[in-house]
Amino acid sequence: MASQDWLEKDFYKVLGVQKDVSDAELKKVYRRLARENHPDQNPGDTKAEQRFKEISEAYSVLSDPESRREYDQLRALGAGGARFTAGGGGAGAGSFDDLLGDLFAGRGGSFRGGGDFDDILSGFMRGGNAGAGFGAPRGPRRGRDYTASTTLDFVTAINGETVRLQGPEGKPINVKVPAGVGDGQKIKLRGKGEPSPDGGEPGDLVLTVTVKPHPVFTRDGLNLRILVPVTYPEAALGATIEVPTLGGEPVKVKVPAGTPSGRVLRVKGKGVAATKGTGDLLVELQVAVPSRVDGKAREHLEAFARAMPDEDPRQALFDRLRSGR
Repeated sequence: MASQDWLEKDFYKVLGVQKDVSDAELKKVYRRLARENHPDQNPGDTKAEQRFKEISEAYSVLSDPESRREYDQLRALGAGGARFTAGGGGAGAGSFDDLLGDLFAGRGGSFRGGGDFDDILSGFMRGGNAGAGFGAPRGPRRGRDYTASTTLDFVTAINGETVRLQGPEGKPINVKVPAGVGDGQKIKLRGKGEPSPDGGEPGDLVLTVTVKPHPVFTRDGLNLRILVPVTYPEAALGATIEVPTLGGEPVKVKVPAGTPSGRVLRVKGKGVAATKGTGDLLVELQVAVPSRVDGKAREHLEAFARAMPDEDPRQALFDRLRSGR
């Protein structure tokens, strides 16, 4: 089951979507927000970096059907204001808030204990005679879940790795992180949590992965994105350029004549290789403007400007503004 902060965080609000948002729309919104707030696009902006982490965390929960269902159920229970008390009150009385406190109590280190709501609520509702009453005998209890976190560099996350974690009782745990794991993604290892106190099933270990940004590449699902500068002659006349790949040899990419700044070219099969498939390399071209133009170069550029048709490239912008379309 999820950690306590799920009760305090509205992941739908973080992404600016409604609770009934479709998977396709959720993915579309996440990609847009991730691009806008990625640290590579906002160097030195700590607010954007924090926003990027919040967006990644929200998407990692809502994009997985099982974790989204658990999140919705947990939020619904937490927002309902229901309070359960033991029969007769007194020292044995407890509240729903107390239940949550016990459920999510810290377990030391980077691990936290987390119970199973289905087990706990079924314990409340399960009766002895006639199936009613609290404190009635029940079957073996499931062990609580543990949560842990690890940080990987960008290349390691792409390729996958086995990481060694220190368990809450000092016992090391080896966890195989699959290739292509994303920032904020959760990995559930069944049976690696707390042992049952009375012979039931053990809990699970839920590992949250944080991926360090890469200085050149960014993730877009299974695709990798890279921003590549080109000269004005290369963009205007066309050229074949070399583009780096992640962990491999550079590839040659053909830039068509008349390519505008911001156009994205696709290199098949040079993205993230994961169990779901292999992505592509998305090459976003950016026309590089020289900081100084002197001498003959300036004369030729001025002659080029005089030879061009007398057209205003911004005219269409004003036309759309006037027409409202």
